[in-house]
Amino acid sequence: MSHTQTKFAQNISTHAAARYWRATLARDSRADGSFVLAVRSTHIYCRPSCPARRPLRRNVTFFRTREEAEKQGYRPCLRCRPNEIAGPVALVQRAAGHLAESSEEGVRLGAVAAALGTTQGTLRRAFLQVTGLKPRELAEALRIKRFKAMLRAGKNITDALYETGYGSSSRVYERSNAQLGMTPATYRKGGLGMKIGYTIAKSPLGKVLVGATERGVSAVYLGDAENAMIAGLREEYPRAQIAPATDSFQRWVREIVQRIEGKQPRLELPLDLQATAFQRRVWQELQRIPRGRTRTYSQVARSLGQPKAVRAVARACATNPVSIVVPCHRVIREDGALAGYRWGLSRKEQLLAQERGASN
Repeated sequence: MSHTQTKFAQNISTHAAARYWRATLARDSRADGSFVLAVRSTHIYCRPSCPARRPLRRNVTFFRTREEAEKQGYRPCLRCRPNEIAGPVALVQRAAGHLAESSEEGVRLGAVAAALGTTQGTLRRAFLQVTGLKPRELAEALRIKRFKAMLRAGKNITDALYETGYGSSSRVYERSNAQLGMTPATYRKGGLGMKIGYTIAKSPLGKVLVGATERGVSAVYLGDAENAMIAGLREEYPRAQIAPATDSFQRWVREIVQRIEGKQPRLELPLDLQATAFQRRVWQELQRIPRGRTRTYSQVARSLGQPKAVRAVARACATNPVSIVVPCHRVIREDGALAGYRWGLSRKEQLLAQERGASN
């Protein structure tokens, strides 16, 4: 095994490797997409469910993604075609296509399952495994996405409501705070009329931008380039009134900087966020992780009662707009390694070190 292959192997714990091997021996299709097995003697990699004869354990190494396997010179198996989308991921993608085209307010899961040649139970399990959402939750997210796109394209609200299947304006207005972060009329105007204040302060991790409305904190960015951070805020609300914050936001900024320094929270910071129901659940769970402690993605998923939603939890962490306030840096991989962090792994490592030091 080369040095690079050894590095990849070290990223997979002995416990995980044993679990992967059991899934390989069982040809467990539920494990497809979570890892691939590579055979050193043939330089071929396969899905766990591959029907081919099982190789000797000493000839097998595991990779979490096909891309990692291919970087090490392994070729995809011609029988199980691990480089092609299949299994639960493919099923969800096909189902999402049906849901995205639907203009009905109620999700007829039976009809979707029948069109895909599967059962409702199989479809529900695939959704929870791949996205962490129920089909109706994804359908709602797709509909609101279409609605938002129509508004941003200039379509009037009545036509957008009709074309996305909302029975009445009250239905989408009920969801406007959680899904749009504002009323549909305001969203259609690119945030016209909104007043978003921002402050950029110094911190141990470089510069920190705090953006907020009167209702609460909407953005916490870490970085080195002020212009890039401000541009990110303007990109989301191109027609909002975005300007340096008034003094009323300064106490929120001081609180966030103190948290970056690893200090105990002193203020209950209000939040004003756009999010799906699942994202909100994940972010609320992250806020329950004690300072100086960590949780794995799978532990967070289990705490939500959805143990198979590990990838969905990871996506919710990656899209967290208010780092520090929602401490996604406290979530790590199963093997203890630090996973990706929007503001860089070195910042994630520093945050954890400072919190642990302050807790001792």
